[in-house]
Amino acid sequence: MSKPEINRLNNISPKSNKILNIILAVYTSLCVLPLFLVLAVSFSDENSLFIHGFSFIPKQFSTAAYDFIFSQANQVLVAYGISIFITLAGTALSVMIMSLYAYPISRKDFKYKNFFTFYLILTMLYSGGLVATYLVGVRVLQFKDNILGLILPYVMNVFSVIILRTFFQTNVPDSLIESAKIDGAGEFRTFFEIVFPLAMPGIATVGLLAMIQYWNDWFLASIYINDLKLAPLPYLLYQVQISMNFLLQNSSNIGSQSGSILANMPNETARMAMAVICVGPVALTFPFFQKYFVKGMTVGAIKG
Repeated sequence: MSKPEINRLNNISPKSNKILNIILAVYTSLCVLPLFLVLAVSFSDENSLFIHGFSFIPKQFSTAAYDFIFSQANQVLVAYGISIFITLAGTALSVMIMSLYAYPISRKDFKYKNFFTFYLILTMLYSGGLVATYLVGVRVLQFKDNILGLILPYVMNVFSVIILRTFFQTNVPDSLIESAKIDGAGEFRTFFEIVFPLAMPGIATVGLLAMIQYWNDWFLASIYINDLKLAPLPYLLYQVQISMNFLLQNSSNIGSQSGSILANMPNETARMAMAVICVGPVALTFPFFQKYFVKGMTVGAIKG
C-alpha cells in the first residue's frame, strides 16, 4: 500500500466512518453472540433445553453439566496443570526456535539463506504422513507417555517463521545491525538486545498462534498418551465426551435404576460446558496480545 493510498484512507468522511463502525459492530456481535449462547446453554437444565431449545437466557438454571465434569475434580485440575505447562513451555520454546531460524534467513548477507528458505517451504509441501510420524515419535524419539511428545512436534511452524522473517526484513534496518557490529557486538548479542525487542509485535503474534495451538491440541495426546495423568485438558474432556456418549447410547442395556440415572445425564449442556472450560483461558489472554497481533499480522502491508 503506497503513501498516497494511506493518506486517502485517513481522510474518511464522518458519514463513512459511522457506516464502517456499524458494520464492525454487527460483525463483532456475530462473533461474540455464539460465545454467550454457549455459556447460557452450559448453565441450562438438560430437560428444559430439550423442550425449549437453545436460548440466550436459560429457561431453568442448572449447574449439572459443570457438576458432572468436575465430579473428578482432581483429575481435571491435573489436566489443567498439564495444559498450562505444555502451553507455557511449548510457546516459549517455539518462539525462541522460530525466531532463531527466521532471523538468519531474513539477512541479506547470510550465504545460505536461499537453501534454508527452500528447505522450510519444502516441509509445507511434503510430509512423512501419520504412520511415519507415529513410528519415529514412538520408536526413535520415545514420545510414548512422555510430555515432550506434546511439545516438540509443534515447535516449528512454517507460517509463523515466514511472518517473523518478513517482520525482521521490514522492521530491523540493516544500518542498525552494521552499527552493532562496529561496536563489537556478536550475533547473539545483536539478536537478543537489538533485534528481539524491535520485533516484539511479530514475536507476540506467533507466540499467540503457538499458545492457541498448544492449548487446544488433543491430537498428539490421542496418539502418544495412554496415562491420563499426563493428559492435557482438551484430551481429557474429549475422553469424557466419548465415555458419556457410550453410556447414553447403551443406557437401555443397563439396569433400570442405573439406566434412569444415565437418562438424566447432561449431554448437550455438558458439551457446551466443556467448550467454556477450554476456551476460557484463551479468551481471557487474547485481549492482552491484541494490539501486537494486529500489528504483526499486517506486517509488510505498507511499502514505500
